[in-house]
Amino acid sequence: MAVSERRGLSGESPTQCRWGYLSLLVLTLSGCSGRIHRLTLTGEKRADIQLNSFGFYTNGSLEVELSLLRLSLQETEKKLPKVGFSLSRVRSGSVRSYSRRNSHECPLDRNSSNFLVLFLINIKDLQVQVRKYGEQKLFISPGLLPEAPTQSGPPKPDPAGTPKDNHEMSAVKENQTAPQVSGDKTTPGEHRHSSERQPPTQDPSGKEKDQVLGLGHLNDSYNFSFHIVISSRAEEGQYSLNFHNCHNSIPGQEQPFDLTVMIREKNPEGFLSAAEIPLFKLYLIMSACFLAADIFWVSVLCKNTYSVFKIHWLMAALAFTKSVSLLFHSINYYFINSQGHPIEGLAVMHYITHLLKGALLFITIALIGSGWAFVKYMLSDKEKKIFGIVIPLQVLANVAYIVIESREEGASDYGLWKEILFLVDLICCGAILFPVVWSIRHLQDASGTDGKVAVNLARLKLFRHYYVMVICYIYFTRIIAILLQVAVPFQWQWLYQLLVESSTLAFFVLTGYKFQPAGDNPYLQLPQEDEEDVQMEQVMTDSGFREGLSKVNKTASGRELL
Repeated sequence: MAVSERRGLSGESPTQCRWGYLSLLVLTLSGCSGRIHRLTLTGEKRADIQLNSFGFYTNGSLEVELSLLRLSLQETEKKLPKVGFSLSRVRSGSVRSYSRRNSHECPLDRNSSNFLVLFLINIKDLQVQVRKYGEQKLFISPGLLPEAPTQSGPPKPDPAGTPKDNHEMSAVKENQTAPQVSGDKTTPGEHRHSSERQPPTQDPSGKEKDQVLGLGHLNDSYNFSFHIVISSRAEEGQYSLNFHNCHNSIPGQEQPFDLTVMIREKNPEGFLSAAEIPLFKLYLIMSACFLAADIFWVSVLCKNTYSVFKIHWLMAALAFTKSVSLLFHSINYYFINSQGHPIEGLAVMHYITHLLKGALLFITIALIGSGWAFVKYMLSDKEKKIFGIVIPLQVLANVAYIVIESREEGASDYGLWKEILFLVDLICCGAILFPVVWSIRHLQDASGTDGKVAVNLARLKLFRHYYVMVICYIYFTRIIAILLQVAVPFQWQWLYQLLVESSTLAFFVLTGYKFQPAGDNPYLQLPQEDEEDVQMEQVMTDSGFREGLSKVNKTASGRELL
């Protein structure tokens, strides 16, 4: 019975069970829908939810289907809550779409220049008021776009206000008992307001009035859908979609609500954002570069077998894992762009290789910095503690990355996992510097005491170079790259990934060059006993008061007898 429990229900070994659980976790987390987002929130109490951010080109489209909005009875009985969507344009994907000067102030009440469009939900009159700001000319229409449009470019509204499809035509015939429009599917028994079919009009002064969409009502939930088309080049940019429930902005009066929303974003070339379109080719090219560097490194190892250590092969495994991870990442982006979602099997392989790559990277940097396998074959207690901290943190950081990649931006725990990833990554980057610093201090202390001055100084210089390389790698991939992502326009944000991958490749190449298996490498040189004896004899001869004394070999205890 004990053996059965130890081997699991199906008889696998503990290792197989752990890999099975890991694969099941990755499969579960990788069930995201790519750029076709489906977000379901239950018992949500946040006042502001940032649903998504996307970079649109001309003729790009944003489709939103609110299939369920259930507010608490306490809200609907006492006071009508102010709820709705806001669409804003931001300079980059990392900048918030609006700033809250007063935490109790409702964004839907302000005439903020940061907002382009507000969708104000009126549950009393069963309608959604579309309020536009500025001089933008976004095309807004009720319902969703057909899945296979026959013509490119934004559809033109009917000047007579006639319905565009069979669903809206049936709504006119049945007056106010119409099915809900959800793509090409309908759900009977819902109420749709006839004002959804009203196009925007103009008052006598020539100013465009607010457009009104119909709000469906079924039982105690509300629903509606709309789509937006970027109709001109002037409207291109990074857009952010948010949901607001102003009643929950008052502390102590938060009421839970349920929300189910589908968001489909698309550019003329596919489902990728403007900044993500080049990533398929970028990751494919960088994968080939890492593979070429790995093949060259393996050839160097095969030619210099006399001075190859285990860590050299670990460096080769790291470069190969990095190449495979980038390859799967590139394939994922290809399927996301063409289908709107990744292939689950490929996504699992990408997550597994990304996890292995992250662990191997920090382990290799720490091992090189500690001098393991080159000079010493045992790690000190302090170095073992560093590995005991870095390896679990790296596993946690990779799990956080997998969760972030598989979760929607508007999920309740999305921000928490993002903060965990950022904090853990900074801790790991700081921790791997300690073995290098300790090795530098050890070489400084030993450079003038053990008779190996020349070799120790050469190693000390090499360690200092490696320390600077690690610092530059961390700064370029963690700080400068993020600043670049904030500074560049929306369509050039892929330069962030280019800088990260190029810096990683340069770091790999420089590390391989510095610690290559060559006989003249000061890091790999082990001083011979003869050289040490010659140095000691010269020192004794030059000392006049030691004339007549002779040097004998060291005893087993390491003490010298004169």
